[in-house]
Amino acid sequence: MSPAFPFEDEGAYFPGWNSSPPDGPSLWGLVDALSSGDPHLAATSFVSHPEARRHFRQRGDCGDLFPPGRGRFRICEHGQELLRLSPYSCFNLVGASQVGKSSLTGMRVLHRLRGTLGLWPFDPVPAKGPLLVEIYTALPARLAGMRKGTSKIRDPQSLDTLLDAFGSEPHQPLPRYDDHATDAILSAAWLRYAAPDPGLWSPATLTPELARTEGWTFGVP
Repeated sequence: MSPAFPFEDEGAYFPGWNSSPPDGPSLWGLVDALSSGDPHLAATSFVSHPEARRHFRQRGDCGDLFPPGRGRFRICEHGQELLRLSPYSCFNLVGASQVGKSSLTGMRVLHRLRGTLGLWPFDPVPAKGPLLVEIYTALPARLAGMRKGTSKIRDPQSLDTLLDAFGSEPHQPLPRYDDHATDAILSAAWLRYAAPDPGLWSPATLTPELARTEGWTFGVP
C-alpha cells in the first residue's frame, strides 16, 4: 500500500476539489469519513464520490482527471523507478498489480492508528518503541542479490541465500513457501540490517513538504 496519493506534481491530491486535504493525516481522515458505511474498511464509497472518482481509473470507469498513460506518481515512486523497480500509480484501481485499493483501505487503518502508532516520515522517529515505515518488498530482494525479473522466493535454499546477504542465520523451516511469507521474512531481516543507517532516514530528495503530504518509501535514496 501507499500511505498517500501524489501531491507534489499538481500541488494537491485532488486538484479542483475544494475538499482536497492539505496533508497525509487529513487525507486518511477524509477517506475514512466518506467510507464510514463500508464494511471491512473498504473504500467503495470514497471512489464512488462524484469528485473523488474523477481522479481514479476503475474497471469500466476511467475518471476524466486520470491522466493519459500510467497515471500520477509520488516523488519517491520516481525514485523507485531509478532503482529499477516497477511502481504503479495508486490512482489506478485496475489489474492484478494495482495497489490503489489496498492503499485506500490502509489509509482508513492509518486514520484509526493516529496518535497510537507513528508512520515515518509523517511522524518523527521516536527515541524508542515501534514505528511504521513504507517499504517496497522487491527492494530487499534486489539488494540481497536477486536478479531483476525474478521477484518471488518460493524455496528454502533461495531464502537462506538472500538472508545471508543481510547477516541473518538460516530460517526455521516453513510449513509451505509462498511469496507472502518469504517477503515478510526477508523484509524483516533487511530492516534490521538497514535501520541503523542514518542516511536512509534522511533521503536527499525528501523535503518537509513531501514528508507531510506524500510520505516516502524507506530505502529509496
